[in-house]
Amino acid sequence: MPQERTIFLVDGQSFYASIEKAARPDLKDKPVAVGDPTRKSGIILAACPVAKSCGVTTAERVGEALAKCPELVVIRPRMQAYITVSLLITEIFESFTDQVEPYSIDEQFLDVTGSITCFGPPEEIARQIQARVLLSTGVWTRCGIGPTKILAKMATDNFAKKRSEGIFRLDTTNIESALWPLPVNQMFMTGSRMTYHFNRMGLRTIGDIARLDLGDFKRRMRYEMGRQSDIQAEYYWQTARGIDPSPVVPGIRSKLKSVSHGKALRSSLYHKLEDIEVVLLELVVEVCRRCRRLGYIGQVVSVGATETNGERSSSFHRQVTLQHPTSLSHEVAAAAREIFHKYWRGMPVSHLHISLTELSDDSVLQLTLFDDRVKAYALERASDEIKDRYGSDAIIRASSLLQSGVARERAGQIGGHYK
Repeated sequence: MPQERTIFLVDGQSFYASIEKAARPDLKDKPVAVGDPTRKSGIILAACPVAKSCGVTTAERVGEALAKCPELVVIRPRMQAYITVSLLITEIFESFTDQVEPYSIDEQFLDVTGSITCFGPPEEIARQIQARVLLSTGVWTRCGIGPTKILAKMATDNFAKKRSEGIFRLDTTNIESALWPLPVNQMFMTGSRMTYHFNRMGLRTIGDIARLDLGDFKRRMRYEMGRQSDIQAEYYWQTARGIDPSPVVPGIRSKLKSVSHGKALRSSLYHKLEDIEVVLLELVVEVCRRCRRLGYIGQVVSVGATETNGERSSSFHRQVTLQHPTSLSHEVAAAAREIFHKYWRGMPVSHLHISLTELSDDSVLQLTLFDDRVKAYALERASDEIKDRYGSDAIIRASSLLQSGVARERAGQIGGHYK
């Protein structure tokens, strides 16, 4: 009989804020939040426990947080620092097991089944991890333990985060007494919409779902949500019972299916075609640069846009298949402009998105009679090398120096936040 797995889900408490407090000992006992202090309408990305005790919550406006807690210290996010710390934490985990799967920047799954003989019982391994991470980064971690990833995740979210020791085991011995009495919205991946449907069916706790026969649950789901709900029913029924055969998969990425970039815009500034085209070209340049860095070329160019005049809004997402796969900026840009011109209704644009799909290896290129594509790639790659060495804004197109350009601003950001 195969050995039961031992899975951890380790979560960093108030991750961004904890890193900032570790870097600033003078803020140890002060309420700290991460956000843009210059924008009262911006959102709080993270708040430390001291700030949360004052009523500050994640995702609320900076101005609202300061109204609740006037002494709150709001620190501008440093995304590169957070990524660096996250990678350091991964290295610590890998000193205990080679089965480490990042789930988000502050959460990672570990399969420690084979590590117990070397490092001791699961709870002892969790305590060792907590001590190592705290000493190395200043981040306090919470650890959920279970025989499956789904139970480890729910153990962290519902129990470990609420305990001073930050450790909780959820398995077949206590799932009925600990997990099943919880409200159904505390089940993993159960949002407000599904909670509404479950409550209409009279299923108010996780146990109400888990105790049902699967066939009976499917019939109820069909009556509530339609005949196509069988897959959802099986997923939620298995989740309630902690059933999850998926393994911990080392690494963070499977084979790419697309490369894309998007940008939210102030619609009041982007109502002229010439201004919108500047951003469109900048996004194409970034998509193509990333494709070349990853060794891909793509044959399908997609453009998405949201436009609004304040009273009504519309959006479109259209694509075109190119004659040859490419990652050359001018070829992708020509297709992107053609799509945008065809489907744009003329209203101010609040969001643009470019993607390249149907990816293939760029080691083989299609030559053409009228364009020297080999030379074009050599020029693009030379530009890439300069940008990699000196920064993304080391070489930019003249159009990006216009007021409508966003390339220089994006060069100092990761994921829309400052590095």
